Amino acid sequence: MGVLAGRTALVTGASRGIGRGIAERLGRDGARVAVHYGRNGGAARETVAAIEAAGGSAFAIRADLRAPGAAEALWEEFDRHADGVDVLVNNAGIGNTRPIAEIGEEEYDAVFAVNVKAPFFILAHGMERLRDHGRVVNISSGLARTAVMPDNMAYAMTKGALDVLSRDLSKVLGARGITVNSVAPGIVDTDNTAELLHGSADGWDRAAAFSALGGVGAPAEIADVVAFLASHEGRWVTGSWVDATGGSLT
Repeated sequence: MGVLAGRTALVTGASRGIGRGIAERLGRDGARVAVHYGRNGGAARETVAAIEAAGGSAFAIRADLRAPGAAEALWEEFDRHADGVDVLVNNAGIGNTRPIAEIGEEEYDAVFAVNVKAPFFILAHGMERLRDHGRVVNISSGLARTAVMPDNMAYAMTKGALDVLSRDLSKVLGARGITVNSVAPGIVDTDNTAELLHGSADGWDRAAAFSALGGVGAPAEIADVVAFLASHEGRWVTGSWVDATGGSLT
């Protein structure tokens, strides 16, 4: 029996990449997983199928996190399948790579809507659904604490805000035994980094040079860190920024 047997997990942005890796890992650990997606229903169903094929249980829910009222829509979908959540992973996010002088207000607002506003209100509206002794994990980024990629400035700013949310919310929820932490990946091999890693002959090597371990992360490696925080063993870690970058260099 898995360490999360009998528990329910919600992972936002779980149709692909890091989110899918986290959802699949929590499913293997015994949780019933709500696989959130914004647009790619087919990919979300593939994630659900993968969890079920491994002996787990999962269901897909849709909410466009860019839209007003997204948090309420997400929880309405969730409530059709479950009556509470033990592990909430705010993973959904969008990035941008553009010099500050070229970023328009619409693009700026979209990045903050998905990366900051959505998790804030998902948590605000989810308080009564979070079970005591539960876990909240917010997926941050190593870019929140290093300036090696300044053209990702707006994205990095959103992750800095998310880290403040984790720290302060840990105080709010601590009396209920609920832990709240940020996990900060470095460069991870996903669809979002395909151009960076595979768009040139030396892309992978250049990306690997940012890591003290000399490599590029995989979704499963980030999922392992989240799984620890979601488990009983992670019960005494809260309000923390957990470096999962492979030792990103400044």
